[in-house]
Amino acid sequence: MTPRTTGRAEQAPPATTVHLPRGGPDASWWDRRFETDRVEYIDRPDAEARCRRVLRGLHRFQRLTGAYRVFSRLALAEVEGVPEPRVLELGAGYGSLARHLVDRHPTVRITVSDVNPAVVDAVRRGPIGHHPRVDCSVVDATAIDADDGAYDLAVLTTSLHHLAPDGVAALLREGTRAARTLLVVDGWRTPLLLGAVPLMFLTGGPAQAHDGILSVRKMYGAAALHALAERCGAPVRLRTRFALPGYLVASAARDPRPPRRAAG
Repeated sequence: MTPRTTGRAEQAPPATTVHLPRGGPDASWWDRRFETDRVEYIDRPDAEARCRRVLRGLHRFQRLTGAYRVFSRLALAEVEGVPEPRVLELGAGYGSLARHLVDRHPTVRITVSDVNPAVVDAVRRGPIGHHPRVDCSVVDATAIDADDGAYDLAVLTTSLHHLAPDGVAALLREGTRAARTLLVVDGWRTPLLLGAVPLMFLTGGPAQAHDGILSVRKMYGAAALHALAERCGAPVRLRTRFALPGYLVASAARDPRPPRRAAG
């Protein structure tokens, strides 16, 4: 990708608002009915106490299910061979993924970020915030204030479903601008994931179970991500795949090939 002179968040294209079912353009009637617009506690400014309970519950849930090990393995595979990889973790929560990355890679440098200043401040005051190879910053994943190619990898885990389709398109555009590769990991879109709700209740109580149910219903299918990549206003190449025990893994990068000219 050729660096731009501005080196900051790209201007959003003048496209109209993206309306797309989370199951993709050809989502079935049942899938569209399964989708929901209800807001999770973690996204509600008026539910701060419940938000904290959900974050703690999500942290316990991911530790019990080995999620951080899966996420770190996927992230390190994307920067394999890079001597001193620069990683931007978006929507970092407690910064636990950063802890796994610095423990498993001797030279990785990580910027732990979140759009919520209170979350970033908590991480900055915690153990990972004092690590010499970790920085903490408030970053909006849909408008990343960083130079083009500032990072080798930008990674977003278990947070994609919190974004509306417009936000996902902006994430694909911005993440592939600020980083060589954008890695997104979220749950696979299937009602079968509702089977994990009892464990969510055990790790985080009713608030975590509430958000877990809504999360499953708001997750994106692979077809939706490919459609949004085509509409994001940038030449983005996207690869999607399934990873055990139930993750949608998406790797995106800018396409270096020039666009084809229309015939005639």
